Amino acid sequence: MELINFKQDNCKRCYACVRSCPVKAITLLHKNGFPQVLHDRCIGCGVCLNECPASALSFKDSTVAVKQLLQSEAKVAAIVDPSVSGEFPDIADYRRFVKMFRSLGFDYVNEVSFGADLVAQAYKDILENFKGVYYITTKCPTVVAYVEKYFPELIPNLVPIVEPMFATAQIVHQQYGDDVKVVYIAPCLSAKYEISRFEGNSKIDEVLTFIELRQLFNEFHIKEDFMEFSEFDDPLGYKGALFPLRQGLLTAADLKNDILTGNIVVSSGAGDVKKALESFQTDSKEIHRHFDLFFCDGCIVGPCMSKNGVKFLRHTLTTDYVNKRLKDFDMQKWNQQIERSKSLDLSRTFQEDDQRLAMPSDEKIKDVFKTLNINMVDDVSKMGCGACGFDTCLEFAQAVGQGLMSPDLCMHYTFDNQENYIATLKETNTKLEETERALKQSEQIARKEQSVATDAKETFKVMMQKLPVGVVIVDENLNVIHCNRSFIDLLGDDAKMIDEVIPGLQGADLKTLVPFSFYNLFSFVLKNNENVTNKDTWVEEQLLNVSVFPIQQFKVVGAVIRDLRSPEVRREQVIKRVTEVIDENLSMVQKIGFLLGEGAATTEKMLNSIIDTYKNDNEAVE
Repeated sequence: MELINFKQDNCKRCYACVRSCPVKAITLLHKNGFPQVLHDRCIGCGVCLNECPASALSFKDSTVAVKQLLQSEAKVAAIVDPSVSGEFPDIADYRRFVKMFRSLGFDYVNEVSFGADLVAQAYKDILENFKGVYYITTKCPTVVAYVEKYFPELIPNLVPIVEPMFATAQIVHQQYGDDVKVVYIAPCLSAKYEISRFEGNSKIDEVLTFIELRQLFNEFHIKEDFMEFSEFDDPLGYKGALFPLRQGLLTAADLKNDILTGNIVVSSGAGDVKKALESFQTDSKEIHRHFDLFFCDGCIVGPCMSKNGVKFLRHTLTTDYVNKRLKDFDMQKWNQQIERSKSLDLSRTFQEDDQRLAMPSDEKIKDVFKTLNINMVDDVSKMGCGACGFDTCLEFAQAVGQGLMSPDLCMHYTFDNQENYIATLKETNTKLEETERALKQSEQIARKEQSVATDAKETFKVMMQKLPVGVVIVDENLNVIHCNRSFIDLLGDDAKMIDEVIPGLQGADLKTLVPFSFYNLFSFVLKNNENVTNKDTWVEEQLLNVSVFPIQQFKVVGAVIRDLRSPEVRREQVIKRVTEVIDENLSMVQKIGFLLGEGAATTEKMLNSIIDTYKNDNEAVE
């Protein structure tokens, strides 16, 4: 059964519940960092409910089920725990309090204190007739669950007597029939689980906590001021009303427990109960005592009572209530009712539900201590700050090794990590500051460069517009990137109209502006990355001189276009081309002269050779 509900939206991840759980039924191993309740390990002590500051934990609600019972055709009895007098100090007269129960719809209202009287007598018979076995009292369902889950070897030492609520349930069924429904009004959370284990005459249908009872009173606007007097239904309790207090069982059973001669050790509170059970397990033969245990510090401070209640005030209210009731108490009638109830079977059995985990190996423990950065020493079992919820570092390391806890719960480990994190953070901050300074310097340089580039760009634009020749720059798709006014004027009226829609023809397709012979030059330069200079081409009736050159290989090309018919270009071209003709003629004359000179020299050589031959022949004849 899931007694504890967890609402993640409320959780602040303070881990108070993890630290406070005495059996470590709340772990910190979930990937999202939120606690997780292990319901099988839970003993229903409710410690976590009071420790959680954010109301992220709540207990199983029974108000809806109880309202359904009250609205049904069945007879319903409320059996009220004796600690109720400490829970409701604001109700001056218990008789009006009983009437408030009846106003909710309960047919019968009975005191659990009479069932406590029966249980006290059964305890007296067992504890005063010692037969070699020392016992642990079982009036607290949380203690029973604790033993069954974490000290199963002690089950034979549990007193085999039911809790007072089940004895009272038997009385109710005996008096009103087997069909009557029973609701236990309690300060205890674990009772919600405990009732699922009993059937027959001991059956209790629902447990309504004092907190839930207040909710129902408020919901139905039931207030003491408007209530008449009403008495509890018989049988009425005697000293069993002291059951919620330390020593209450002993007083109700008339068991003398003198410090020197008594044989019962009384202990209460989660920490002391754990130590008591450990001591009983190891030293019971030397202690020679029975153990009377309350997991809470008495039922008057149960987990399902209103918060902020003062223990000692509740103690006083409880004893005052009992004293008031005992002034006119009818002992003869009580004895008759006790006699009539002796036929009830108050015995019970227990069931082992071992939730202990195997101890991790020594190597595993060493690994955990290494992770925690704690030195392994011989007396490590005595070390521990307790901040993790464990008495010693060794116990915490064992829980980590068992998979119940995360190292993050160790303050020493967390502080070390924080210090390392802070050191790393400082180093990172220093580097960030240096980077920031470098970035600022780079930004300043970039701004200067940007300013220079902007100025250069503006200068470039002005220069382009001032040039008397057309200039155009296109991308790899032959779309215009930049062009000047002269270029637009060279292309004619169509280009001027486009310019009105697309200023500067930026993004316009060159293929739509000029004939194939013109833009083919650009395609050639883009493809071959070679210059095309002084290429004459016709655009409509204009003879243009075009020079195309690559700017960015295979991606961007530029061109300079001149109108050969313009006076400036015509004069320049005539001079240039006459110069070219003169240069070409001079070159030709030089070549002709060279050839003529070379021919004359050859002729001279031939004539000289003939003369020499002739002279030689004459000299031979003589």
